[in-house]
Amino acid sequence: MNEMDAWSAEYIGNRFNSTEGRKLLIEATFAQAKNDGLTVLEIGEDVWGLGEFFHNDIDELIYSFQKANDKIAPEIELRLQIGLSRHCPIDYLEDCLKYFWKHKEFYSIDLYGDELAQTIENFIPIYEKAAENGLVLKAHVGEWGTAQDIFTAVKALHLNEVQHGISAVQDEDVIDFLVENDIRLNMTPSSNVLLGRVIKMKNHPIAQLYRKGVNVTINSDDVLIFDSDVSKEYLRLYQSGCLTAEELNDIRLNGLKRRI
Repeated sequence: MNEMDAWSAEYIGNRFNSTEGRKLLIEATFAQAKNDGLTVLEIGEDVWGLGEFFHNDIDELIYSFQKANDKIAPEIELRLQIGLSRHCPIDYLEDCLKYFWKHKEFYSIDLYGDELAQTIENFIPIYEKAAENGLVLKAHVGEWGTAQDIFTAVKALHLNEVQHGISAVQDEDVIDFLVENDIRLNMTPSSNVLLGRVIKMKNHPIAQLYRKGVNVTINSDDVLIFDSDVSKEYLRLYQSGCLTAEELNDIRLNGLKRRI
């Protein structure tokens, strides 16, 4: 992770840390998604970005995404997501979120960052509020942590989906729990390999988890850093022999379903 952060600082840096830079990045994301043939794009902004780039104007933030959607790829269904950093104090996040609640344009909420930054239970009040607002509940868990961390996070935050979750493969009881409760694992194979969490694409846990009945999807992760789009992820899984064409197509169709 330190190497990735250093690469990002050197080659990306602050290039998009302005209102116009952020809006350009949003447009570029839709252009990349259109080129990749996507029909659904789930995307959003970290809550701190509202004040940093959009003048604490939630309507401006929402409009920036909708405008890019209409301009670049109107055929793509936009699902706006609220992003939270696990490094931030809870009271700071709650203050930022007051601008987001009640806006039906948002589809989901996601928690990311260092899994060890603070205990997952600290976020219970935020996720209870998100549930009241009808959001799909997600969090990055089990990329660096354990299978038990996944179980704890799902139970504490009542998650619908887990981002990454590759550590689930280590515990049969956790696998059974995910299957029984239809908890989706949204996986990013290339970044798992490049970050050293999985040794070879052929051995990625997605195959074992899928074949045991876990609800999994295939996704890209930080396109500028990992040079991978969704199509490449599918192709790499197929070429490595990790999953068959039939299995990949089943995962693709399942990934297009709405959660609420």
